[in-house]
Amino acid sequence: MQLPLAIEFPDTACFDSFIAGPNALLVELLHKSARAEGEQQLYIWSEAGLGKTHLLQATCRAATAYQHSSCYLPMTELLAQPPGVLEGLASLHLLALDQLHLLVGREDWELALFNLINQCRDSGTRLIMAANANLSDLSWQLADLASRLAWGPVFQIRSLDDADKISVLKGRAQRRGIELADDVANYLLQRFPRDLPYLCEQLDTLDRAALAAQRRLTIPFIKQVLIGS
Repeated sequence: MQLPLAIEFPDTACFDSFIAGPNALLVELLHKSARAEGEQQLYIWSEAGLGKTHLLQATCRAATAYQHSSCYLPMTELLAQPPGVLEGLASLHLLALDQLHLLVGREDWELALFNLINQCRDSGTRLIMAANANLSDLSWQLADLASRLAWGPVFQIRSLDDADKISVLKGRAQRRGIELADDVANYLLQRFPRDLPYLCEQLDTLDRAALAAQRRLTIPFIKQVLIGS
């Protein structure tokens, strides 16, 4: 089977770089999915920026490490192709479909997804799906599709508290070979939007600036780079 897309994962897309916090049970189930164990189907939802894509890619990366075939497919890229691109994917050990909400109201895609879910159930493929809304909040045109999507557990990803967000930032900094002191991490959290992807982007910007200037990450340096003061 030829996969429809070749998606490269960032190095950070792994379970080790995801702080589970209140999402520990979900992460445990995804670990099992990567090993071809546990629940055959999972549906994950949350607002943007809480780690849906990270977890789907991490599960595929882990499945590959266990010598299981896997594929991560984001709907933003898949919709540029005809629905028939989903055919044959049920031969994989694990399939991760991201941004599923983008298929709502597209009858041809809804039918293709309906058929794919049935095929994955029959073949034993682990199917993990993610969207920006709960199943009850999506208005599918194909009535039977909603029931198929609910065949497995449905999880909402919960936001991390401040302590966990600091752990994420410090871990990301450590992987990049830089030291992020507690006072600096707290400053980032207190002075900038607490959206974690945004904070990670700012940290990457600071890393590049610190490398160019041969400077440590300090609060005055952060003010200079990110605020201009």
